[in-house]
Amino acid sequence: MDISLLENYAQLIIKIGLNIQKNQTLVITSPIEGAEFVRIVGEVAFNEGARDVVLNWGDEKFSRMRFLKAPEEVFEEFPQWKRDFYLHYIKEGAAFLSISASDPELFMDVDPSRMAKANKTTNTALREYRESIMSNKNTWCVASIPTLSWAKKVFPHLPQEKVINKLWSTILKAVRIDGGDFINQWKEHNKNLRKTREFLNNKNFKTLHYKNSLGTDLTVELPKDHIWLGGSEFTPAGIEFNANIPTEEVFTLPKKTGVNGKVVSTKPLNYNGNLIEDFSLRFKEGKIIDFTAEKGYETLKNIIETDEGSYYLGEVALVPYDSPISNLNILFYNTLFDENASCHFAFGKAYPVCLKDGQNMNKEELKKAGVNDSLVHTDFMIGSRDLEIVGTTWNGDKVEIFKNGNFVEI
Repeated sequence: MDISLLENYAQLIIKIGLNIQKNQTLVITSPIEGAEFVRIVGEVAFNEGARDVVLNWGDEKFSRMRFLKAPEEVFEEFPQWKRDFYLHYIKEGAAFLSISASDPELFMDVDPSRMAKANKTTNTALREYRESIMSNKNTWCVASIPTLSWAKKVFPHLPQEKVINKLWSTILKAVRIDGGDFINQWKEHNKNLRKTREFLNNKNFKTLHYKNSLGTDLTVELPKDHIWLGGSEFTPAGIEFNANIPTEEVFTLPKKTGVNGKVVSTKPLNYNGNLIEDFSLRFKEGKIIDFTAEKGYETLKNIIETDEGSYYLGEVALVPYDSPISNLNILFYNTLFDENASCHFAFGKAYPVCLKDGQNMNKEELKKAGVNDSLVHTDFMIGSRDLEIVGTTWNGDKVEIFKNGNFVEI
């Protein structure tokens, strides 16, 4: 892969994704396969004035070994030093970069209950860190790089020696740096997403009704003071950043108890190395009361049963079917990309920043406002070519938002 393109990608992550500030620390979490690219990112960060770059490596093959061989009780333990690591850098005001690049099927032979126990333990220990990130108190960004196992899953018919470069070129196209002045292109992209969210915020919808031929027939109530976000976001100090690269969505939160009907998934969900496919959920007064899955039922069950809040939705996101990533016509088996090719929801925790003054509310105030809380936040895709969404305002006016999978002209 052309090293100049990788340097451009690193520039995009540091300047647009994280907007690193002078003397700010950057914490990078990455699989060990990403070492070469992480070094490029680190150099760009230092060149932009970072005080330090701290590396936090992961090895999913070793994680699989541990899940298969370690005794059960280790998955109920979380080391204090690791919790202190995250809290130290949160309080220091660090920026956080997470490289998402997992094998979609690596953990398919691992007992889902073990993984669920480990995830719950980790999320409980890091609750303060997650709350700070989801309230945008620190700048953060999720981006991806190819790994061989992931690339082989996405392009199974290509020779092994070609799949990494093929996935690299696809990622670089998806993140809009395959040509031209990519920094200004991203500023224009953020401007366009801002226009969409301003339209939705001005309408202040009370409910959204989703319907398609797959069986989705769902009504989602929104809190009166909800806020649509999308593209760049801001910390309380006014630092602009992009939490996802790529991003094509505008999103808000639902009223916890205001979701009713049925929704059908349209893409597989890769959850920690396990695929969940062809699943549907039925809601009553916000709560999942029934669900099915052709593949990965136990994994889906474990997500839903994590805690009380995981039975409810925490995010509502709109992405046109006719969008750059969707038009690549590639199933990435990676939520970062697949969610930006499709309208989606998320189980679990809502973003407090999607409610007026939500980032300044305590847990009881958020709960009273209808904001869901949970240890998990897991996106799943529900967009389709024939998806229709009709919004109803507080005055009772009905407005067609989506027709044939895309935004009606706004």
